[in-house]
Amino acid sequence: MAVRQILKIGNPQLLQKAAPVTAFNNQELDDIISDMFDTMSAQDGAGLAAPQIGISLRIVIFGLEENPRYPDAETVPTTILINPQIMALSDSIDEDWEGCLSVPNMRGLVPRYSHIRYAGFDPQGVSLDRSVQGFHARVVQHEVDHLEGILYPQRIRDMRMFGYESELPQEEEE
Repeated sequence: MAVRQILKIGNPQLLQKAAPVTAFNNQELDDIISDMFDTMSAQDGAGLAAPQIGISLRIVIFGLEENPRYPDAETVPTTILINPQIMALSDSIDEDWEGCLSVPNMRGLVPRYSHIRYAGFDPQGVSLDRSVQGFHARVVQHEVDHLEGILYPQRIRDMRMFGYESELPQEEEE
């Protein structure tokens, strides 16, 4: 379909809560998802939320095999997740470095639940329910935050751990 422009931090659309998807299994939804995959792929992203391309709907996509932005990350299955819900499966929280296509060239040390369950729907309206941990859990939480109008810098506990990739100490980067 098309590579869309990614909205950047500071754009007020990124701070809005996205609306639920109410109609499944249709061309409009398929076109949005296709554009999201094209856009994510063009930017070497691990995930993308519809609000990042200016569509205020509760749709996220993610997946990672080999990616130059995340050379040491574990594989995450390619997933389309609509109207997601997340539940922490433990109180364990890990801090790790994150980046975002809407916050280009920057990284921050972000706390996330280490083990979660997520549920939602695929484009045909079929239920999806998974329990995951590690990088997979981090990616899902990051993308679902976009649906709530939250960007990862808002989650950083110590702003000294936020900066341009080129300026951060090499041993701290992923």
